[in-house]
Amino acid sequence: MKKRLGLVIGLSAAILIPSLQETKAEESPKHHHKIDIVAHRGASGYAPENTIAAFDLAVKMKADYIEIDVQRTKDGKLILIHDTTVDRTTDGTGKVGDLTYKEIRRLDAGSWMSEKYKGEKVPTFEEVLKRYKGKIGILIELKSPELYPGIEGEVAKLLKAYHLDKPRNEKVIVQSFNFDSMKEADQLLPRIPIGVLINKTADTTDAAIEQFSAYAEYYNPSYGLVTAELVTKAHEEGMKVQSWTARSRETVQFLLEMKVDGIITDYPDYVK
Repeated sequence: MKKRLGLVIGLSAAILIPSLQETKAEESPKHHHKIDIVAHRGASGYAPENTIAAFDLAVKMKADYIEIDVQRTKDGKLILIHDTTVDRTTDGTGKVGDLTYKEIRRLDAGSWMSEKYKGEKVPTFEEVLKRYKGKIGILIELKSPELYPGIEGEVAKLLKAYHLDKPRNEKVIVQSFNFDSMKEADQLLPRIPIGVLINKTADTTDAAIEQFSAYAEYYNPSYGLVTAELVTKAHEEGMKVQSWTARSRETVQFLLEMKVDGIITDYPDYVK
């Protein structure tokens, strides 16, 4: 840090050197490792997952990103829902890919959690891009893309339509457990950071991490796989690490100690 020395001209070196050292100790802030707070399916510990209510709450809680799950309806609409069926998070039944957008839009996606959220709808991907562009980062997971051939191109098309294919500060990320899908996404969206979701020990070897780094900027393991060595290796290969899913303060603290780059959590307020 540069300092003005004019005021101390004439002082002896014996006085000057300790003075500068004390000033540096007082003025130099401690380095703090920046952790991105990623609201998993929105602030889903408090509001129904993958709904506008959960995403709005994540914004209110000052999360850095919302994490969303993208799938496709029978008639080609991209919607946000985690499971490949609507059974768990709505009052309907059936596979997402077997139902039309209108059929899914009629479903109640909030009452399962609380009467407070009765009538909450399954949102579309486009709806979320419109609503949150520029307000919060968006971590886009392609959920079971093998069920929806061509979904990578459809996601890319919408991101380009909203000028989000060239995001600033990595505020849009695309990730999946399907590595072939992410290789394709990398080709379609060369300016978008790509993430690989990791839940198998076979994908934590040095060789595997090196292979992922050829096309991915994020290496995102389940917290049960995280070690300091794993994080270091990913960093050495030029990738950031966002770990999932932290549902307790103890897990959050562990991940902070492991020096990950982001914590994917149902409770954004747990990450300080």
